[in-house]
This record gives sequence, C-alpha cells and structure tokens, in this order.
Amino acid sequence: MSNNGVLAGKVVIVTGAGRGIGREIALLAATEGARVVVNDVGVALDGGSPDAGPAADVVREIAARGGEAMASTESVAEWDSAQRIVASAIARFGRLDALVNNAGILRDRIFHQMSPEEFDAVVKVHLYGSFYMSRAAAAVFRKQESGAFVHMTSTSGLIGGLAQANYASAKLGVVGLSKTIALDMARFNVRSNCISPSAFSRMIESAAGQPADKQAAYMEMRKTKTRPEQIAPLAVFLASDAASEVNGQIIGSRGNELYLYSQPRPVRTLHRGDGWTPQSMSDMVAAWKSAFTPLERTRNVFDWEPL
Repeated sequence: MSNNGVLAGKVVIVTGAGRGIGREIALLAATEGARVVVNDVGVALDGGSPDAGPAADVVREIAARGGEAMASTESVAEWDSAQRIVASAIARFGRLDALVNNAGILRDRIFHQMSPEEFDAVVKVHLYGSFYMSRAAAAVFRKQESGAFVHMTSTSGLIGGLAQANYASAKLGVVGLSKTIALDMARFNVRSNCISPSAFSRMIESAAGQPADKQAAYMEMRKTKTRPEQIAPLAVFLASDAASEVNGQIIGSRGNELYLYSQPRPVRTLHRGDGWTPQSMSDMVAAWKSAFTPLERTRNVFDWEPL
C-alpha cells in the first residue's frame, strides 16, 4: 500500500465491493493509500441468497497486501442500514472522504411482462441505495467541508437497452441525483460525478446481447478487452483530490477508452408568434425530424470493438 498514493490518508466506502468492478475499485483504492470500507451483502445477481463471504474475502486480500479495510454487509437499500454503514466508517477510521455507489442488482424482463416487484427491487438498490448512502455521507462531508461522491450510471439509461426498464430508470435517475448533489454541495467543496462503466461482469453475462450464434465470441471478447480492473483507475481518480476540477460530469470507461458524455440541452428551437395548437404541432415534426434522437441500443452507438 502506498503512503504517496492519490488516496493516501483517505477513507473510502465502496458499495457492492465484493465482486467485479466494486472489488477492483476497493483493491486499487487501498493500493493508493486509502482505508476502505468494503460493503457487500453478497447477494446473487437478482438480490437473493445473501453471503458475507465476498466482502470478507476482499478485506483479507487488502490486508494481505499491507492495507487496512473493514467489511460491511449492511444493505444500501434501506435508510437505517445506510446510516449504519457510514457510522461504521467513522467509528473505525475516524473520518470519511469518498463514497463510491457501486452496489446493484438486475431483474431483466421485457417491459410488458415486468412486475411491480421487479421494478421496485432494482430501483430500490440502484437509485434509493445511492440516495440513502449519499445522504448519510453528506452530513459528514458538509461538516468537514470536503468529500467526493462517485456514482455508477449505465448506457442502458443514457442510451437505451432491451428488457431493462427498471435498471435504465434507476441509472438515469442516478444521473439526476448526482447532478443535484454537485449543485447543492459545491459550496462545501464536495464533488459528485458519474461513471458509465463497460466491463465484463455478472451483469454483462446476464444481459441481452448479440444473436445466439455470436454470443460466445462476444462474451470472450468482452472478458479480454473490457475488464473490471480497467474501470477502477477512473473511480479512484474521481474520489481523489486530483479531480478537484471535475464536478457534475458523466464519464464513460470501456477498456482503455474514456468518454465524456454530453448532458441534455436544447438542440433546436421553434417559435410561432400566435402560439401553438395541436394541429400546428405537425410543423414542429417537419422542422425537427432530422434532429430527432434515433431509437438506438447501446451497441448501435458503440459499434466498434473496445480499444
């Protein structure tokens, strides 16, 4: 572990840190000098079968490398347990400097078959979990007048994906949450940014992807070219003081590529001096049709292999 790393002396909470991207973020944060709260309830991809093992395994790995970490198996999806996660960091390490909201589950279903329970469960972990954790940390950050939030969004929300109305809704909601935190807390020297990660994980394996005859080759390519450890440097950077000029942004990471995402702004305007009627709205369609955003999936936009 480094005494000169970008997170030297910092305390960082990483949720969903028992596996995949979260695990790699926790390990790199420790390597860069942070003391880490490794939070993971250890559930299956759909949120069932909790297991304390994954969080404990990461803590042991950090300790074996000479770092300091603690395990937390509390759920981010409840207000009280989120408060306890933050309180445990303060009790153990005396401070908190960054929160990485990475925990998530999937319950994919084509929209007309999705149940209220499937929608609610995913939104509860991704969006409510990010709110609960951020709200708990915000009190600490405001008092010390410093801190960094790093949230995970997804191209499912930013661009589009099949059978993920619950996930896409939550992930686009996280963007709004992050931007508002950035605006509300900038006066306290607190930053909030989003990462849109693309890396091979349990979520990638389960998501609808290529046609069946191409799926195996596609998954093998993703394993090789989009690895979880390639996301970790961006998360660690955004959690560090080196990112002091980055606030309210959405940055994508895929393989060795980084993307700065645009955020919704007007692209065309149209004016009628006598106002609009439902009938005259057809003029709007004629004027704007060429500028309408296409109905695309993520793979239509990222149509080249990862670099």
